[in-house]
Amino acid sequence: MKKIDAIIRPERLVMVKRALEELGAGGMTITEVKGHGVQRGVMQQWRGTTYVVDLLPKVKIEVVANDDLVSKIIDAVCEHGRTGEIGDGKIFVTPVEEAVRVRTGEHGESVV
Repeated sequence: MKKIDAIIRPERLVMVKRALEELGAGGMTITEVKGHGVQRGVMQQWRGTTYVVDLLPKVKIEVVANDDLVSKIIDAVCEHGRTGEIGDGKIFVTPVEEAVRVRTGEHGESVV
């Protein structure tokens, strides 16, 4: 099992979420986050004053999936989350050692 953390633009969430559901991703956690990558924020103007917004709004999608579904999830996030501009986001994949369903105490890949 792997945990996929995808940080994307908020306006791409609906399309990415729909694509993951169509793939059969068992469940996901979605969190509104703020941060920056290489772009270090953006310059904006308001009433003639220029200022830097260095923590940009993003959405973090967390999915735990069986190994055979991981590459499909990554492809779906890239396809539906991409605008081609700086700040489209990142995907991180980490191994999951154990998963437990709290309600039943069941362990293993069947809980995802």
